Amino acid sequence: MAKLFVRRRDGRIEVKLNDAGRDVVREAFGRVYVAEHDADHEWHRTLNAPIDPSKDADDPLAVLARQSETGSNAELAVATVHEEFLNDAEAWAWMTTMQVALRATAVANHLHDQETLEASESELRNYIILLQGLLVALADVL
Repeated sequence: MAKLFVRRRDGRIEVKLNDAGRDVVREAFGRVYVAEHDADHEWHRTLNAPIDPSKDADDPLAVLARQSETGSNAELAVATVHEEFLNDAEAWAWMTTMQVALRATAVANHLHDQETLEASESELRNYIILLQGLLVALADVL
């Protein structure tokens, strides 16, 4: 299987996604970006929720920091979706934005365990599996 992301000698990461792969990440990045700016978007609450609510649910500074980081990474990911090569900061933005998209998709569709994932519609299941695969492939070169 061909690698989707390759670390080059000059330190940049080559993106070897075909058009269909880029369409998937473009859609994921776009949804995260829109959700960040649209309070009525189904993902909006998920984007700003803490991973561990016991840590900072009532800390407005932690919520603000999370919002800023998510927004900045989503903007950078959207801006670089067509790039053939990414630097580490851009690749990190791709990875974190894909993670947010994966989590938001799972929460919005009530996919809390393997059984609910397997029982979901095949298109949704394939999307989740594809995002997971892209995350692993990108993490391998970071």
